[in-house]
Amino acid sequence: MNIASVGKALHILQCFEKADGDLGLSDIVAISGQDKSSVQRSTHTLHQLGYLEKNPQTKRYRLGKKVLDLTFQFLRANSLVESVNPLIIELCQKSGEKVSLSLFDDTTLVYVMRHQVKMEYYFSSLIGRRVPVYCTSGGRSILGRLQDAEVDDILARSTMLAHTSKTITDISVIKQEIELARKNRYAMTVEEISYGEIALGAAVLDSSGSPVAAIHVSGSLSDWTPQAYAEKFSPLLLETIYKINRR
Repeated sequence: MNIASVGKALHILQCFEKADGDLGLSDIVAISGQDKSSVQRSTHTLHQLGYLEKNPQTKRYRLGKKVLDLTFQFLRANSLVESVNPLIIELCQKSGEKVSLSLFDDTTLVYVMRHQVKMEYYFSSLIGRRVPVYCTSGGRSILGRLQDAEVDDILARSTMLAHTSKTITDISVIKQEIELARKNRYAMTVEEISYGEIALGAAVLDSSGSPVAAIHVSGSLSDWTPQAYAEKFSPLLLETIYKINRR
């Protein structure tokens, strides 16, 4: 398989990123922008390799279980994820709240670990979810660790979408929140990604002092006011971050 073919095949897999269900060939053609014959070749190959599964009745495709093998291998081989896992579990137990680890990836964060002790809605418990840096507590804490020019570049390339009516999309206000994160060493968001959710986030640094990830602690507005939540859980979060960054 040549480079062009590999690119086309990967593009086919990306068609499923925001799909609500199975996709037919015509759907994949429309989403990918590739011609029908290319899509047929790529889907056939991906199906044979196990990266796509085909419904025998509808002939429509979904991602195959083989995709999970790649996720497992990524997490297994990631030394950061492995090393912080015990401390995240400890934070979850001490706080009684949901604790997550996300990795910094340009304008987004990717959740790779989520520990919870309460019942949560299904979507919020999944790993692999991408969220913007500009409207998340972990993202703003990471931006607070960057130079102003880097922050400006990331914000300029971010699509400012309102995930709820509380999402801040005004760049000048976002910068104020980033500056607050620099001062406090953590950021707080209230209902900016999900209604009813309070989240605290702090940046994880690599050996050079650059932000590479974030730890999030999140809870419910039905249980806490934002001020009380920050007062209760920010010391626990910062203690965990101190232990991680010291390593």
